[in-house]
Amino acid sequence: MPLREGGLNSRVVYIDGGNTFDPYVVSAIAQEYGLEPRSVLKRIVVSRAFTVYQLTALVFERLEETLKRYRSKLVVISDICGLFLDRDVPKIEGRNLFLKITRYLLEVASRRQAIVVASYFPRLHPRSHFLEAVLFGRTGIVISFKECAGGLKFVLEDHPSIKPFTIDLPSNPGTMDMFIEA
Repeated sequence: MPLREGGLNSRVVYIDGGNTFDPYVVSAIAQEYGLEPRSVLKRIVVSRAFTVYQLTALVFERLEETLKRYRSKLVVISDICGLFLDRDVPKIEGRNLFLKITRYLLEVASRRQAIVVASYFPRLHPRSHFLEAVLFGRTGIVISFKECAGGLKFVLEDHPSIKPFTIDLPSNPGTMDMFIEA
């Protein structure tokens, strides 16, 4: 979105670690904000990772170059922990890679003056606790969305200067359902 409307007036780099990017959802949301869906989609650079090693390569070898090339101010990494839970990834190797990636993302955000948004989906898995602790320990702001009877609850859980709060978001029958599924 344009700066005057609260946006970053920037392309978005979307690293899809959870196979969650859905152009139909993006188009529907763009329409709700009065934006032309095709132009919004053209401003999103999507890369999919199917293994922790592909995710690592995208972050370390391509992210900063891509941010510079497209003058991006926003990076979205979907399901940042999911690929690290793969049983084919040795536990210690996965932990070390996750520590390196999260540290590197902080450095890139600072160096490029960019916002990094990483989605995390809680799971019952032995490695989840470690990954969650590292992720939340290195995060400046923690936001969650919780399903409730009337739609969603937006919860600001942690912020360096704002007290935690909750806002009920009413469900829009079309877009909100698609958003929850994505």
